[in-house]
Amino acid sequence: MSFIQSSITNHYSPLTTHLVECPRDAMQGWKHFIKTEDKIRYINSLLKVGFHTIDFGSFVSPKAIPQMADTKEVLNGLRLNVEGSKLLAIVANQRGASEAVLFNEITYLGFPFSISPTFQQRNTNSTIEESLVRVDEIQELCIKHNKQMVVYLSMGFGNPYGDEYNENILLHWAAEMVKRGIQIISLSDTVGVATPQQISVALETLIPKYPTTEIGVHLHSTVNNFKEKLATAVAAGCTRFDGALKGIGGCPMAQDDLVGNMNTELMIPYLEEKGLLNGLNKEALAESLQIASEIFV
Repeated sequence: MSFIQSSITNHYSPLTTHLVECPRDAMQGWKHFIKTEDKIRYINSLLKVGFHTIDFGSFVSPKAIPQMADTKEVLNGLRLNVEGSKLLAIVANQRGASEAVLFNEITYLGFPFSISPTFQQRNTNSTIEESLVRVDEIQELCIKHNKQMVVYLSMGFGNPYGDEYNENILLHWAAEMVKRGIQIISLSDTVGVATPQQISVALETLIPKYPTTEIGVHLHSTVNNFKEKLATAVAAGCTRFDGALKGIGGCPMAQDDLVGNMNTELMIPYLEEKGLLNGLNKEALAESLQIASEIFV
């Protein structure tokens, strides 16, 4: 089988920290529908903070994720700056990708590729083998429309279903993505089970092995264990981190008791202290936190 190699340059530098804010992940499992105008107001405030990327919405079935049914309307209300944060949208199949690539405002298409067969079926209604075909289809669309694909290796550190897991499985699927020309891979701790040792082994193996591929982490954690996980990722050389203000989030397809995203509000001072992050607009950050406290109630 031949794979399409992207002609798009990622401009990835291991010296640059990419902090990705994920309001989409925070919103998608929220217990009541958040008004479209509130989503627009919140994401517009996040766009002023200085995050590298905003994971803002998804082109998926509204039956599966009703909260994201207004993604197109939200996108139309965003105030973007050419030099500012880039937008990322989640897609689950070729149909969703075909919609997303038509929007010039979107830079990245994110695809959740689970290394847990059970979760892949629950999350995208496909087997792992079928999802691999979807990766190829979405990558082809991204290249054609000058977008960049981000593959999330979800359940990347274990799963609650009893599916087989070990580091070699994770490393195998990372290698498959690199083979397919994927330039950004995010290791996703979907249900918050990752240990510092697992994070260390994965990153210390993958980052040196694929120096031109951006290897990031999408970690879910509690306020009590976020620092240990984050510190381990930093020590392993990771420079791409996903988070969500107030630590809200979790995949509604994963389990009943959602473990929130790593809290960006806590990540920022740690990364600043390590000299890995600077230049954020703290007034805009405070505004975003205030809006979050108003809509996530």
